[in-house]
Amino acid sequence: MSDFPKRFAFVPASIRCLKGYGLSQLAMDLTAGVTVGVVALPLAMAFAIASGVKPEAGIFTAVVAGFIISALGGSRVQIGGPTGAFVVIVYGILMKYGATNLAICTVMAGVILVVMGLAKMGSMIKFIPYPVTMGFTSGIAVLIFSTQIKDFLGLKVAGVPGEFLERIRVLGLALPTVQWPTVGLAVASLLIIVLWPKRWSKYVPGSVVALLLGTALVFAFHLPVETIGTRFGGIPQGLPAFHLPDLSGVDLRHLFQPALTIALLAAIESLLSAAVADGMIDDRHDSNQELVAQGVANVLSPLFGGIPATGAIARTATNVRLGGRTPVAGMAHAVTLLIILLAAAPLAKFVPLATLSAVLVVVSCNMGEWHQFARLLKWPKSDAAVFLTAFALTVIMDLTVAVEVGMVLAAVMFIKRIAETTQIMAVDESNETEGPQHSVVGKEVPEGVLIFRVFGAFFFGAVDKLETALKRARQEPKVLILRMRKVLAMDATGLNALEDLSDKLRLRHQHLILSAPHTQPYMMMVKAGFIDQIGEENVCADITAALERARQILGLPAAAVLDGTMERLGSARAA
Repeated sequence: MSDFPKRFAFVPASIRCLKGYGLSQLAMDLTAGVTVGVVALPLAMAFAIASGVKPEAGIFTAVVAGFIISALGGSRVQIGGPTGAFVVIVYGILMKYGATNLAICTVMAGVILVVMGLAKMGSMIKFIPYPVTMGFTSGIAVLIFSTQIKDFLGLKVAGVPGEFLERIRVLGLALPTVQWPTVGLAVASLLIIVLWPKRWSKYVPGSVVALLLGTALVFAFHLPVETIGTRFGGIPQGLPAFHLPDLSGVDLRHLFQPALTIALLAAIESLLSAAVADGMIDDRHDSNQELVAQGVANVLSPLFGGIPATGAIARTATNVRLGGRTPVAGMAHAVTLLIILLAAAPLAKFVPLATLSAVLVVVSCNMGEWHQFARLLKWPKSDAAVFLTAFALTVIMDLTVAVEVGMVLAAVMFIKRIAETTQIMAVDESNETEGPQHSVVGKEVPEGVLIFRVFGAFFFGAVDKLETALKRARQEPKVLILRMRKVLAMDATGLNALEDLSDKLRLRHQHLILSAPHTQPYMMMVKAGFIDQIGEENVCADITAALERARQILGLPAAAVLDGTMERLGSARAA
């Protein structure tokens, strides 16, 4: 069994964990899974209701997707299901495209995730900058909070708009309809969740206590508050039958963008959750396998009446704290929810929506990176701008725009920083910083030879520095030597700048010599044919060889001491 992972590229963590698995760990996993399942119950219903679907859709998602994510995933302890991050996305797609198209979007997103995993794109998610992820996470928290105002206050609103500013306007106009019994129950539930002792929450979370007490009060005293029963008519007792969405008349092209949004958010959230879990158990998840599992889960979830799913950071952390160390805990969490659905569904009609709204208010407050706002003045201005832009666009527009614009801004800022760190300057004995082999100190620089040092990445953001440096030199050299030993990377624009420079020098009967180019730039110039264009003899191993080549071009005699230069030059050409 130990050789199995080595022979196959995609191996679920559930298979890798079989070696050495015993009864003691099984007991811990089952205990953790059952507890997390109970914790997930109010969250699953609350996320579903906030997303605009029936509460049972959240439970179906936690059962089906939660089991698949644990069984096929690349993380040992990941707990999957509906999450707060999807609330705004699902609600927006539901309002714009309808329930059938939401299911189709989720299936499409699942396929995208599987393709991403098979293409081994899991590691690429880490390149999304921190200000972007924290900005849209905080924005989602604000949106979730705004969706709970109606149920928390018991407002009489026919329909809550999906757009944030319009939603706030409508809710503001409805404030005179506030229902004080609902407010009282919501506040009481909120206080129970927040003030519940942490030493007890390990065994019975405050959200579960609030749910049980709230339900008991409604059942015993017939409180005049809205419940799952009054709004939805209750919850079915069991999973729905497998059902394929109707594709007739559906234009899949219009659904690609929302499907891509679901896929990206599922990938980001699940891999962030898995990374957090890695730190808690000193492990390393398989990001590509995790994406495949997330994809399969999102393909199957809507076919059983569910909504989009991803890794849930809070439930995953709870699983770890309770001793869960293998995917058995996650599968046990899904089975626990299924048992609750089968046994206690009739009681769900008494669950007050005010209590579920209190649960999501706490979730939104914990989800937001509020402390980052206080640190913005200490951040670089560019990072602060990216963070605030991603936050504002998530709230005012949507997550897709926020991520797209945030990534573009972050890329522009990165290019700017690369350009700032790139240095191009004329070199002489007064400003030399290199060691003896690469230094011009003590070496004769013939008249008509100009030496420039390039330091840093030679990308398109830094190309204009070369032109500026050459203009500042105010010289027309017969031979220009570019010392490139400290240029570790070059892109197509940097190569194009060198080609333009070589062409201009050739037209003026001047020559270009490259000194000690690094591996990546050298191989790029070879593949592009630039080395053939300027001649292999004009690519030198060090500055001594470059100066000797300049003397040859100018028809000058060789320097008195070459220190093995010709041997090094020959070695460089051979390489």
